[in-house]
Amino acid sequence: MKVEQFNCPTFIDKDPISIPHKFSLKQDIEIIGFWVAMLSWGQRVTIINKSNLLVDMMGGHPYDFIMNHKESDLEPFETFKHRTFNGDDTLYFIHFFRKLYSKYESLEQAFTQFRKTDENQIEEMFSGFNEFFFDDEFALRRTQKHVASPARKSTCKRLNMFFRWMVRKDNNGVDFGLWDDIPMSALKIPLDVHVERVARHYGLLTRKQRDWQAVIEITEHLQRFDPQDPVKYDYALFGEGILEKDNLK
Repeated sequence: MKVEQFNCPTFIDKDPISIPHKFSLKQDIEIIGFWVAMLSWGQRVTIINKSNLLVDMMGGHPYDFIMNHKESDLEPFETFKHRTFNGDDTLYFIHFFRKLYSKYESLEQAFTQFRKTDENQIEEMFSGFNEFFFDDEFALRRTQKHVASPARKSTCKRLNMFFRWMVRKDNNGVDFGLWDDIPMSALKIPLDVHVERVARHYGLLTRKQRDWQAVIEITEHLQRFDPQDPVKYDYALFGEGILEKDNLK
């Protein structure tokens, strides 16, 4: 089965999830996990290299650096760059995380505070978090393209991937399962070009646009196979799409 083929420890080393796997402290995993997920576009090798550089710049201890850095420690971050993510974005992320962890013990609370109806409302949490993230006098308009929202019809691919990392629990050791207040059944598929191609090939997606409604359509199809853990099929869809694309005719 394709899920088992890709949802295994050998998946980790060549994937951006390898970066948060370097840590054991919950806050370290959350901070660098979120940051790596937001940087996850382009070649995976480049994403991993840039993420490792970011970890090194924080002295190998993201949470400690976020909470205890001095103003003079921020200067090297002014030149950090990955594609369109630049030094200004980097400094705002640091500012946001210090503000967040001064109020909350976990990043999970920054999302669940916006859950208005029931535990499955990922859309509400994503939209609310986006407003929360940018509700600051130092927030930059340019940074908005790096943290998506379904309110803007985005697929929220990187947020959905981050949620998969934090929420999914199984015995295979890829995802972390750190968060207990969001059920796996609520997760939505991280939709990128690879997943989209395979989903269309197998009839899981008919919608023409790649947007939030496309995410819902694919996830609803996957819920028929496993209503409690539909996003486990992300491994099969992504793995087949990126590693076996030549077989999809």
